[in-house]
Parts: sequence; C-alpha cells; structure tokens
Amino acid sequence: MGNTSESKSILQADTCEWPYSERRRGTDRRNTKKAQFKYFLVNGRREQARREEDRARAYFFDRYNHRIFAAITAILMLSIFDAFLTLVLIEKGSSELNPVMAYFLEHGPLPFIIAKYILTSFGVIALLFCKNVFLSPVNMYTRSLFSYVIFTFSAVILWQLFVLHMAP
Repeated sequence: MGNTSESKSILQADTCEWPYSERRRGTDRRNTKKAQFKYFLVNGRREQARREEDRARAYFFDRYNHRIFAAITAILMLSIFDAFLTLVLIEKGSSELNPVMAYFLEHGPLPFIIAKYILTSFGVIALLFCKNVFLSPVNMYTRSLFSYVIFTFSAVILWQLFVLHMAP
C-alpha cells in the first residue's frame, strides 16, 4: 500500500480532477441505453435491475429465470399441440378461422405447423425482450402476458378437444 497522504494529494475531493489521461477508444459503452445483441447470445451476467429507479424504466437482460423458461416452453408446446388438433379438426370438416394460418394451411400441413411455430416463437421472443416494460394503461408488466398467453392457448385446446369429442 502507498502513503495515504500521497493518495490524497493525487486526487483532491474539492477539485475533482483525475490525474490520469483518458485511454478509452470510441464511445463509452455505459452511456448507451440499448441492449447489445451479443449479450443475449453468450454468457450473460444480469438477471434483474439492481437499483430501484432502474426498475421503473424498461430494461433488458441477458439471463432469464427458470419461470420464464418454463412459460416459453409451455407456450411453444401448446402452440404445436394446437396445430395438430387443428389439423385433426380440418380432416373432420372444420375450417381454419385465422386468415394467416388458413393461407399456410392451403400449402399443406407441414408449412402450417412450421409457420405456426415460427410465428409463435417470434411473439414469445418479443415478449421476452420486453418482459420488464410496464404497461401503464392496464397497470401491469409485460411479463404478466406470459400467463395470459398460456391461458388462451389452453382454452383453445380445451375447446378443440370438446369439439373433437362432440364430432360424429
């Protein structure tokens, strides 16, 4: 350790001058408000905001807890199950009411299932990236929408099973 009086003379609190020259190249990464995509791909470190004032704003992270992972997995599985039940109902004489999915259904069952999975995945990814956005008109965070999506898919699947059971 060095001399404390020497340390005090290097950095004076009343002058706030730093004796070392600035060695950074380019812009300071801490000044950006946007999340960099590379942090979503490799070894993220932050799962939640540390400061209370940061929690009041929209913020992005590169690590997610196990509940979010379970919700995403459930949504994707329910989506695929919904696609298969839709195909069974189509064989029994039903029709697809969603015009986007009806378009893909015209091209066959495989494009229909792939499109359903991809569109659901994009929606889930959008929810994931914006999970900490506060929706002031409805007074809730976007992460609450995961449970609503699971409930909606479950209700659709239950309806489809009911229709399949009632069909001749």
